[in-house]
Amino acid sequence: AKQSAGGIMAIENSIAGSILPNYNLLQKSRLKVVGEVYLSISQNLLVNPGVKLEDIKEVHSHPMAILQCLDYLEQHPWKLVETEDTALSAKLLHQHRSKHTAAIASKLAAELFKLDIIGPDIHTMKNNVTRFLVLKRTADATDDAKANKASVYFQTNHARGALSKVLTKIAEGGINLSKLQSMPIPGSHFKYGFYADMEFETRKEFEKVMTSIASLTNSVKIFGVYQRGKIVKG
Repeated sequence: AKQSAGGIMAIENSIAGSILPNYNLLQKSRLKVVGEVYLSISQNLLVNPGVKLEDIKEVHSHPMAILQCLDYLEQHPWKLVETEDTALSAKLLHQHRSKHTAAIASKLAAELFKLDIIGPDIHTMKNNVTRFLVLKRTADATDDAKANKASVYFQTNHARGALSKVLTKIAEGGINLSKLQSMPIPGSHFKYGFYADMEFETRKEFEKVMTSIASLTNSVKIFGVYQRGKIVKG
């Protein structure tokens, strides 16, 4: 049943790199990429009101958030517990009223769940940006006349130089390849497909390149054509 008009999914981080499981989700889904957002991330150590640093025994958060804060966390003898989501960690911390657990999450999560920020901005790299894809059901997605970026998945025939030929066609077509991510093809013996983000001036430019690489690929899937995103503060 249709539950929502769309969704947002993290796809890569400027420190930790690509979130590979989410590429697989995108591949299996019936969703279209209709936009992107770059969110400047601030990670904070949250506790229930009155809890002190010395009371903490466990810290809960998403594996990516934990990784982003390792320098800070390694200074303390805390058990690190991985969870599905940073905001969910904050919500559960609030619900359980734990006096010996902390969560890593945003300042907004602290406000929403009435938690204290006992450790502000604990992420190691201060230039910490996560890229999110804006998704819609294919049936609900419409073409954007101002689109200047596309997310594409393709497989070559795996012959020698096959990938190089595809990349040459992309370059010759005036397309900027802003990302190329190899992904193992399930069930194959170390063969790979490629997720590519392409930036262009006109839609016609992009479509011409797609036509030119058709004979060099076994399959091509366009996840979406959309406008390049901007950085916003989280």
